[in-house]
Amino acid sequence: MISRIRLLPDSASTVSGEYDLFFWLMVLLCGAVGLGIAVFLVYSVIRYHRRSENELPPQIRNYIPAEAAWIGIPFILFMGMYAWGAKLYFDVERPPDNAISMYAIGKQWMWKIQHPEGPREINELHIPIGRPVKLTMTSQDAIHSFFVPAFRTKQDVLPGRYTSTWFEATTPGKYHLFCAEYCGTKHSGMIGWVYAMNPHDYQLWLQQGAAEGSLASTGEKLFHQYGCANCHHFTGHGRAPNLQNLYGRQIALAGGETVVADDTYIRESILQPRAKIVEGFQSIMPTFEGQLSEEQVIDLISYIKALGPQPGAELPSSSGTAPKDYGTQPGIAGPGATSNAGSQPETR
Repeated sequence: MISRIRLLPDSASTVSGEYDLFFWLMVLLCGAVGLGIAVFLVYSVIRYHRRSENELPPQIRNYIPAEAAWIGIPFILFMGMYAWGAKLYFDVERPPDNAISMYAIGKQWMWKIQHPEGPREINELHIPIGRPVKLTMTSQDAIHSFFVPAFRTKQDVLPGRYTSTWFEATTPGKYHLFCAEYCGTKHSGMIGWVYAMNPHDYQLWLQQGAAEGSLASTGEKLFHQYGCANCHHFTGHGRAPNLQNLYGRQIALAGGETVVADDTYIRESILQPRAKIVEGFQSIMPTFEGQLSEEQVIDLISYIKALGPQPGAELPSSSGTAPKDYGTQPGIAGPGATSNAGSQPETR
């Protein structure tokens, strides 16, 4: 039984080794400083205790070497650890540009994972080894915390906003996934597994689970189903901003401020469109809060991301080639444009 007791979980990510080294060196440094103070205190009590009532020990003042050592050595050691910790923090907080973008939704009491290619998982996450993975996360109810001990990653997941984390698995295997924030009566049951797979096996797994289409294609269906093409013309002449090549750009707002069009901004613009008005446009967009689930918002964000293709790539069907069987009719976005059946654009 004793042999099963482990101080640390498996180490299975690119940052876990450096994280463990930093942790143990910090423990040793703090332990050495604390032990040194304790030993010096005991030695001083024994060596310099008062031997008689009339004893007057000599007063030593301004002993510069001792004072400089006492101040300088701990300062250098701990500032060195601070610089190392700051470097490690920024490495963990900044995902690589080539990271695979996935989405996670925390809900009492489960994790819902969405892959860009389309597969959806509950309390499981399949990832390839050797590729960084970025998770953009939100909660539908309480505060949760996405925690994978083997990857040394833990990030709070908050309702009403996006947070993100990233990791890169190095060893194939099955690793625990926990919620590390008390979120209700069944918090202890909010657990799952992360499956780190060889890239070939991961591709095979993706092909077996993408029957519903990619997130972007699902978002395109929602874009037409809810009549977004009525105002968001891709010709640039609509009553709302052109969404092509929007993602990642600086957006000028009414009032002179600017904001980056990231996941958080797009989510807010869908659910609370009057929070930030784009310069040159009126506040005419209705709110979709309560009409769209978090999964549908993620689908729409993925579609908007897909509207910025590489030069020479085919544009998505932004002019309104809506999927069939969605109850659509010709809209005002241009030739072939569509809107939700029965919608009245002039009242929006």
